Amino acid sequence: MTSKPLVGVIGSRYLLGDRYAAQWAGEKNLSAVTDVAGALPLIFAGAPDITGIGALLDAVDGVLLTGARANVHPTHFGVEPHPSHEPYDEDRDAVALPVARACVARGVPILGLCRGVQEMAVAFGSTLHPETCELPGRMNHRAARLENGEIHPDPEVVFADRHEVRLVSGGVFARLFGRETIRVNSLHGQCILEPGDRVVVEGVAEDGTIEAIRIAGAPGFALGVQWHAEHDPQTNPVNRALFRAFGEAIGTRRRA
Repeated sequence: MTSKPLVGVIGSRYLLGDRYAAQWAGEKNLSAVTDVAGALPLIFAGAPDITGIGALLDAVDGVLLTGARANVHPTHFGVEPHPSHEPYDEDRDAVALPVARACVARGVPILGLCRGVQEMAVAFGSTLHPETCELPGRMNHRAARLENGEIHPDPEVVFADRHEVRLVSGGVFARLFGRETIRVNSLHGQCILEPGDRVVVEGVAEDGTIEAIRIAGAPGFALGVQWHAEHDPQTNPVNRALFRAFGEAIGTRRRA
């Protein structure tokens, strides 16, 4: 058995050449798990006919729910489907939502990033809005674009810090980062609208967008952030602190 903790990193469905179904996970997520959390990342399929949730959680010491282009299907939070919510990855929904609930129930450390925080929120009764900037007073949280509408070609521009997040004084995140205000990147359309009963909001952007949550009553690490913390935890002190805390939690579980 490997001496390193194992982290399951969820995959997303991708159609290769418009013909061949594949599962993918961004290498930034895998590198963050390896370099900062000190664990071995293992991609698992966001497909219920491939991934057995019980077997998965028996095998890993933690789970990372990553960002992805697809939105959580609105029927999971009581809203009728509409083109504004598209695209979807319903297979991933069918895995991610029960995985989030099972991790919390079992005390398996779980970290959600971007779509991942939305999955955690929905799993515990929250609702989402498909386009953050359509809400009154909100900024455009989507990736930086050129004048022609294409996403900016420079990743350093796309993933640059875009806004502040104010953290709850004395909360988990404020203690983790050693401060009550941080700056983060922003690459999302959908956002948490109404948090569920167990979803504790610990960080809010300057425009009121929910950016950091924890799951109340979770016996283990159960945190989610709306930004892409996987982009630069090797150099960014905020994102490094988040992945190190995740690594400490999975290490503790493995030793136990």
